[in-house]
Amino acid sequence: MNDVTALREIEALKQLKARYCRLLDAKDWSAWRELFSDDFVSDTTPSGGKYIEGADDFVAFVRRMLGSTRRVTVHQVHAPELELISESAARGIWALHDIVRLLPGLTMDGYGHYHETYEKHDGQWRFKSSTLTRLRADLKTPILSIRLPMRR
Repeated sequence: MNDVTALREIEALKQLKARYCRLLDAKDWSAWRELFSDDFVSDTTPSGGKYIEGADDFVAFVRRMLGSTRRVTVHQVHAPELELISESAARGIWALHDIVRLLPGLTMDGYGHYHETYEKHDGQWRFKSSTLTRLRADLKTPILSIRLPMRR
């Protein structure tokens, strides 16, 4: 793969992740589902969450957890470390800052990393796996802020 092609593929992976954040926060579940391979694996156990196999099950779970229009989310990712393994496989790490309105007056403000793999099929990159690790998560109310302990 030449340098120009590699840069185009890296940019396509950045666009995929940007759509992930935008569509998740917009709660556009059908468009968001299209970003994942059918056999996608989500592992949020390092940050106290669940291990889920299958894109349909993952999207359904996230929709149940965050689907309410009252549960506003903001996902921002930064500083991608992307590596092309082959013409159809890649991996990456993204710094994450997310804000999730859990209840009226209660918000989680989190920081961590996505560790991901990607596969290209029919000319489109899709998420193959994602592991979420957290460095910090703060619960905030209008009058109180509590730092949650993280497993190391």
